[in-house]
Amino acid sequence: MIPQRQDFPNGFLFGAATSSYQIEGHAFGGAGRTHWDDFAATPGNTAGAEDGAVACDHYHRWEEDLDLVAGLGADVYRFSTSWARVLPEGRGTPNPEGLDFYDRLVDGMLARGLKPAATLYHWELPSPLADLGGWRNRDIAKWFAEFADVLCARIGDRLWSVAPINEPWCVGWLSHFEGHHAPGLRDIRATARAMHHVLLAHGTALQAMRARGMENLGAVCNFELALPATDSPEDEAASRRYDAIFNRFFIEGMTRGGYPAEVLEGFAPHLPQGWEEDFTTIGQKLDWFGLNYYTCKRIAARPGPWPGYAEVPGPLPKTDMGWEICPEGLHDFLARVARDYTGALPLYVTENGMASTSGVQDDDRIAYLAAHLAEVRRAADEGVPVKGYFTWSLMDNYEWALGYAKRFGLVAVDRDSQARQPKASYHALAKAWAR
Repeated sequence: MIPQRQDFPNGFLFGAATSSYQIEGHAFGGAGRTHWDDFAATPGNTAGAEDGAVACDHYHRWEEDLDLVAGLGADVYRFSTSWARVLPEGRGTPNPEGLDFYDRLVDGMLARGLKPAATLYHWELPSPLADLGGWRNRDIAKWFAEFADVLCARIGDRLWSVAPINEPWCVGWLSHFEGHHAPGLRDIRATARAMHHVLLAHGTALQAMRARGMENLGAVCNFELALPATDSPEDEAASRRYDAIFNRFFIEGMTRGGYPAEVLEGFAPHLPQGWEEDFTTIGQKLDWFGLNYYTCKRIAARPGPWPGYAEVPGPLPKTDMGWEICPEGLHDFLARVARDYTGALPLYVTENGMASTSGVQDDDRIAYLAAHLAEVRRAADEGVPVKGYFTWSLMDNYEWALGYAKRFGLVAVDRDSQARQPKASYHALAKAWAR
């Protein structure tokens, strides 16, 4: 059974999350081209060559979708904004239709009693900036601050919270080292620079928003429990390297003013000149910290160049992504982040959910959510300052390189008619979150 609202501390917030390119329909409303459009147009990069041109048509159906969020009993709607929708060239003249859309969207949330929790960037870089090197170019920090300022001049007065960048690991490592996401590179030098510049842009965006007097600004990082495949010293060392890259690099840059030694082993020759001087900007004050958590990974040592590891299958039940279901890892990260990095700062679980093929009667998703919410409640009972939980995702959507086949939603979306149908998990959460 899913833990009930009354099982959590007073004031604990529940919500659902989405992202712009995955649901809006990027072909609409004067949005500019993004590197995801380019990546998807390249044969072999995405399942079925699918892209976000139409997605869930949220651009036209946003009122219906906000009604679904409200009907869920949610307190918060975590959404993201598209840089290329607001600034089609990435810089310069804003797109009035894009600003108007986010204006309507935020007002629609407030009219339904929902707290608007914005993420400025969820991976859809404007193509003209990709042409200039994208995240490899240090200038992206000032370009991103300009975007933050333009957007927040329009809607910043009504936002409950803002995080600059969703899951920096995906923006930097997954996209520039592993090549699975746009821009699809496999280049250690590009990766080192992108990961550092993502943090620098995080800091400049916070500065721009603070200059406007905005508050409740935070950060969102993804975490995976790194478990050694065996108890050999080699596998244990490999899992520590994985943990340093995935779990420690970004949060330590934000909170400790440095990078883990295990990452510098590989990155030191490739980081941009003067990188050590950027931590004053990177380490801007945070009002809260968000954790995205889905799974654990089993890590084995492998011969070859740094980082010298590989993921191997584990024994636990798996989601349709092939990810092990490991709820206790969420508790462990909430406790670890508070203990080692953020202290009394409010923590939020900003994403947690599963891909499933079970359709509308998604009992497996209900079990997944129940187990993870129980771990959140356990952390709260132990005094960890966790203040909210937002599930991923409101609706089935564009799952990036995997196209539309992986279904994370509480609401099913028919690809032809765009009709929405709440799943059993939606109704189960609505019952649990009832006031």
